[in-house]
Amino acid sequence: MPPLAINDLSRHFDPLQDELSDAVQRVLKRGWFVLGPEVKAFEGEFCQTSGTSHVVTVANGTDSLEIGLRALGVGPGDHVATVANAGAYSTVAIRSIGAFPAYVDIDPNRLTMAPAALEETLSGCSAKAVVITHLYGRMADMPALLDIARRHGVPVMEDCAQSHGARLDGKLAGSWADASSFSFYPTKNLGALGDGGAIATSRPEVAEAARELRQYGWSTKYRSTRSGGRNSRLDEIQAALLRVMLPKLESWNERRRSIGRLYEKHLAGTNLLVPRLQDKADVVHLYVIRPRNRATIKQALTQHGIGSDVHYPFPDYAQEGFQVSPKPALAATEAACSTLLTLPCFPEMTDAEVMEVAAVVRSATVNESRMAA
Repeated sequence: MPPLAINDLSRHFDPLQDELSDAVQRVLKRGWFVLGPEVKAFEGEFCQTSGTSHVVTVANGTDSLEIGLRALGVGPGDHVATVANAGAYSTVAIRSIGAFPAYVDIDPNRLTMAPAALEETLSGCSAKAVVITHLYGRMADMPALLDIARRHGVPVMEDCAQSHGARLDGKLAGSWADASSFSFYPTKNLGALGDGGAIATSRPEVAEAARELRQYGWSTKYRSTRSGGRNSRLDEIQAALLRVMLPKLESWNERRRSIGRLYEKHLAGTNLLVPRLQDKADVVHLYVIRPRNRATIKQALTQHGIGSDVHYPFPDYAQEGFQVSPKPALAATEAACSTLLTLPCFPEMTDAEVMEVAAVVRSATVNESRMAA
């Protein structure tokens, strides 16, 4: 088999070249490049995908977390409950405000925030907000987590950077909480040809705050009336490109699910913890297994020209740059970070490629079955 990338963007975007080129030309001919009609149109169209009344686009996903938290009233010195196994993005956003992360352990099977751990965290600190991350495309247990947050009177922000179009109990990712954050980084289920992000909400006052915060805190042009403002805007070209791709999201997600089901079938009977798909609540942004012998499997994949990665190898609180003291001891978080391995998964993968990856993984492990709930 020819070399296989973990995510081959050239195969993803190549069939769209004519449509993408037409979108760029439309913007160039109009001569309006920032906060124009393409951004306005995309924000309206993306409301359907987020299940919310308002979408406010920004420059990237991390900005959407930071601006969204500011719009919910988080400020310097506040505590925000979040997980530590999701690549440090929420930690960066929280610390950028001058707030402090209060780390919550994860469910060892779902790999998202554990409700019992959130209850314990909120009982032990006066958090100003909770960030709930839908990781690897799999939605967190929103009914249980929201119930806990509401009982403690704490607003919730969903981190939907890896869950565009996912549904749990018929409700879209992004529509459950007070606000939600999306990333349009190129590798996402809905990715731009550059950076981009959005805050989605059905609370008009949160949307108004986010719009002002993304542009210097302006309430009107050149009048800064809201503190914490910055320059974070999705440009017109990226909005136009995203409008081309948005109608294709559901079919791309369904193909990701079919890849996940095929992996699950062909990795059955191994000593791996393999994710069980949760229908539309999982859009399989990443296909992540939990082997006992990660280094061996990763080496075998490399020898066969197959890409793999670790999402994510270090808990946020173990990162030197964050200087967390004392470091919490979150057993499920640390177990996940030390065992996870990501296999190739993108909509243009063929069934034959999926089966080849599975065959290499099987040959590098022992025949002993463990399946995640």
